Amino acid sequence: MAAPSTVMDSNHHSNYKLTKTEKKFLRKQIKARHTLLRHEGVETVSYATQSLVVANGGLGNGVGRSQLRPALEKCGLVDGLLMPPNKPYSFVRYRTAEEARKAYVALNGKEIVGDLGQKIILYLNFVEKAQWKELGLQALPPGLMVVEEIISSEDEKMLLESVNWAEDIEDQNVQKSLKHRRVKHFGYEFHYENNNVDKDKPLPGGLPDIWDSILEKWLKEGFIKHKPDQLTVNQYEPGHGIPAHIDTHSAFEDEIVSLSLGSEIVMDFKHPDGVTVPVMLPRRSLLVMTGESRYLWTHGITPRKFDTVQASKGHKGGIITSDVGDLTLSKRGIRTSFTFRKVRQTPCNCSYPLVCDSQTQQSSPLLPGSAREASQLEREHVHRVYEEIAGHFSSTRHTPWPRIVDFLKALPSGSLVADVGCGNGKYLGINQDLYMIGCDRSRSLVDICGERRFQALVGDALALPLRSGSCDACLSVAVIHHLATAERRVAALRELVRLLRPGGTALIYVWAMEQEYNKKKSKYLRENRVSQGKEEETDSDAAAVPKSLGGQVPDVGDQDAPCCVPAIPDCLGEGGNASDVTDARLPVHTNRTSFHAQDLLVPWHHKGSPGKDKPVGAAGSAPGAVFHRYYHVFREGELEAACRTLSGVRLLQSYYDQGNWCVVLQKV
Repeated sequence: MAAPSTVMDSNHHSNYKLTKTEKKFLRKQIKARHTLLRHEGVETVSYATQSLVVANGGLGNGVGRSQLRPALEKCGLVDGLLMPPNKPYSFVRYRTAEEARKAYVALNGKEIVGDLGQKIILYLNFVEKAQWKELGLQALPPGLMVVEEIISSEDEKMLLESVNWAEDIEDQNVQKSLKHRRVKHFGYEFHYENNNVDKDKPLPGGLPDIWDSILEKWLKEGFIKHKPDQLTVNQYEPGHGIPAHIDTHSAFEDEIVSLSLGSEIVMDFKHPDGVTVPVMLPRRSLLVMTGESRYLWTHGITPRKFDTVQASKGHKGGIITSDVGDLTLSKRGIRTSFTFRKVRQTPCNCSYPLVCDSQTQQSSPLLPGSAREASQLEREHVHRVYEEIAGHFSSTRHTPWPRIVDFLKALPSGSLVADVGCGNGKYLGINQDLYMIGCDRSRSLVDICGERRFQALVGDALALPLRSGSCDACLSVAVIHHLATAERRVAALRELVRLLRPGGTALIYVWAMEQEYNKKKSKYLRENRVSQGKEEETDSDAAAVPKSLGGQVPDVGDQDAPCCVPAIPDCLGEGGNASDVTDARLPVHTNRTSFHAQDLLVPWHHKGSPGKDKPVGAAGSAPGAVFHRYYHVFREGELEAACRTLSGVRLLQSYYDQGNWCVVLQKV
């Protein structure tokens, strides 16, 4: 039941005694007003206008246009209803201010049922103008094609019925029930852990005969250029999806095609520079990925039960536009996809060498076998890279991590603190009662600190230009994992201890190999998904917090939660590498996936134009520079084991935090 107007207008209720229910409505309406301003920048006004913002009534919390508009139209003629994607609010514009006031009175506190069947209470406030910044027109990723109505409804029924999901022990093809979907493979088994196949182990029988005539027709009509020899069938229930990924270059030929049957779906394509294009795949449509869309853009399906789609009936396949006046929700059904690939028998020689596993693995550096080789590796794949990406890197480093902030704020007033590997200096101004000095190997990052009026100097973590015993505390956040041998990592720890006065403490963070711990995935892994709305930086070490309610993007390389110290692993031998092989090449890691090696190269996709010097490894014509940074990811217990090799040190604390192993040391 709607509350009276005097309840909803805080400027007009002084002579009206509010009931308990009315007070509750008023509190929630005021809270919604403050939330919109604080997190979204939407300013409300206290006087009646033609436009209202409807909090709690948006695509982001399961309210579709078909649910909201009828309720609004009962109060007057609606000139426009703007529903921004992924936002839990909408804007409505009435023909007159009087009609808007009527809606304000009638709908505040009104309960409606959303598309998910959930009960939602609306809270309305006046705004000067209902407006939303449009994203502009987008084009399909180059090489991407959507062919609608590629088969008839009769053929669709026949193909769906041809898939026998019943367990059959005599079935020679591979059938699996993954966590969120059922899968069948034909020709070759597709391995999801590396997006690849075992070319030496084809499955018996090849592709089902039912596909022969259909594939021949697609070849004849020019929709595909190769006859595929691998088929993966996925059945998706509403609410399920698939992480953003690129099918491994070396595994398959250029062309990858997918037939959608049973239900439509929105698939998100993302370029390394951050541009995201949501593409509608209608029922009975064929998606064809070639060239740039196949080799450079990731594709994935966000797990949810509704998709944001265009409301206009004439729109079917292709891009979901950013017209917030024509967006609504579409309930997902059971979708079955048939994805066809041609297994590649030769190395990939595509035009995107910086993201091609065939081409990067050939030129990947060797694991270092000596201190000299380690120094050279760090120079090429740490120091030079950070010089090139400093500006872009700094733009992703703006949210301090809570437990690092707690560490700094707990230090006594007047303490002298060294932040070793300070980056852009985001921790240097946290506690104004401290004297903090930053130190970083990158001159460009130190210059950024200077522009922000922080004290910082250029220095090497193995030979810091600071006096012994001069610091009350030290930070080392996401630094030591860039050193390429166990001896050099221990030397960096020893250098931190040298700076401390007796009783001084050091907080140290390094990347963990265990990105899933205590049955919980780190934000680094959880960010392996796509969004139809505005996306935050999701490069190799930026983990995202949803921004719809004001979250900010923290760094996955700087994170915290107590854990017990296990037995010391045998991982501190010569080189500190996961194996004794010294002539193996460093693998190139796939961002947002689990680590399969301790020593590896992690890609950084640079946005914008590169620096004055030619970027490291930026030869070739691929759009967007990709840089490879060396990392040694630490196993559980390895950081503590390294600390115990130091003399005169007490280990005060050890914990795991969102993909990082962390310790607090004290000099005794």
